[in-house]
Amino acid sequence: MGSWPYGRAMHLISRLAAFALILAPTAAVAAPSATEQRMIATVDAEQARTMALLERMVNQNSGSRNIAGNKAMAAMLTPEFESLGFTVRWIPMEHTGRAGHLVATHNGKAGAKRLLLIGHIDTVFEADSPFQTFRREGDKAMGPGVADDKGGIAVMLASLRAMKAAGTLKDANIVAFLTGDEEESGSPQSEARKDLIAAGKAADAALDFEGLSRDGGKDTGSIARRSVQDWTITVAAKSGHSSGVFGADGDGAIYALARIVAAMRAEIPEANLTLNVGLIAGGAQAALASDEAHASATGKTNIIAAEAVARGDLRTLSPEQNDRAIAKLRAILARDYPGATATLALGEGYPPMAPTAGNRALLDALNGVNATLDLPAMGALDPMKRGAGDISFVAADVSGLVGLGPASTGDHTPAETVDVPSMWRQAHRAALLMSRLAAQKR
Repeated sequence: MGSWPYGRAMHLISRLAAFALILAPTAAVAAPSATEQRMIATVDAEQARTMALLERMVNQNSGSRNIAGNKAMAAMLTPEFESLGFTVRWIPMEHTGRAGHLVATHNGKAGAKRLLLIGHIDTVFEADSPFQTFRREGDKAMGPGVADDKGGIAVMLASLRAMKAAGTLKDANIVAFLTGDEEESGSPQSEARKDLIAAGKAADAALDFEGLSRDGGKDTGSIARRSVQDWTITVAAKSGHSSGVFGADGDGAIYALARIVAAMRAEIPEANLTLNVGLIAGGAQAALASDEAHASATGKTNIIAAEAVARGDLRTLSPEQNDRAIAKLRAILARDYPGATATLALGEGYPPMAPTAGNRALLDALNGVNATLDLPAMGALDPMKRGAGDISFVAADVSGLVGLGPASTGDHTPAETVDVPSMWRQAHRAALLMSRLAAQKR
């Protein structure tokens, strides 16, 4: 150290050591392995191929009610999966009013975890929609279903091709289940979803390739989705001359329904629960149309309303919360409404995907991938910010993670736009995550 004072020398050494720590890579985060680098490189090298497939899919109309269009989508995707060593089958669902489901199965190493990949080939845009064509503008691509969920399917296939190129697909046990009626389920729903539910019971983890959610500009993972259940309340009441209202003839159907709706608003809401009234009608006569999206009513000011009807939906985060809300609703309807009686009809709906420790563990595994890829950790999305989906049907039987598809804006509108660079980021994540999960023992 020459003539330098000892304290000054030690201070300099300390400063240099601290600077070296800043420059050094974090030891706890492993860089991508050679196999993982191969997957990343494959996704990037095949971007043009993936975009070409996305364009073909988007240009094929596959509205939920377009049976021929959904079958055409299945025909388009079958060779994509078969080229990767999957066995593909088509489950017809025309008896439910929908085309069917495409299921691709890859059998790998015995005893390894079994992955269920979930997506859907249908869109909200039917054959008579003016929004029919794929269009690309730089880093944005527009078109019907370009994100929801054809962009998700493109990401799924890009990641599977990357796994095959790197050798991690060979031993993987994977079922890709692409429904043809996610946007508008076939009926009865028990029939339309029985095969998906069976696939969930056989799986060890479910990965949903619907779109990536962003919150505050940051990528997030979804470990919970709320349910959705339609309900209809019908009120029948004594009718008569308006001069007798509040008397022996009672208050009429409209007053009764108004009291019911007010009680629902005051008594049922709680955290993570919403209860919407979307349609209401009342009068001497009131009825829902067959599509349950229109209502008609007739009446006069001097007639006590004999009929009233309201329709809406209930969304909850867990089966227990859903049961609690329905019990409260039934109790409200059972109260005394002078001269009137109320009945409740419940639709089949979508069950909730409750936040579980298993779901959180999958997000943790994804964040391990993010660390490897030098991407920020992803937080769990507030379930109030995401609607119901197909993964909810398997949530009671298998841990799941939602949002492996690309980021987008304007879903379900003619402004639907996918963020193209997010497709490659998501395919990197999915390929590494699936490879790591598939290599684990059951």
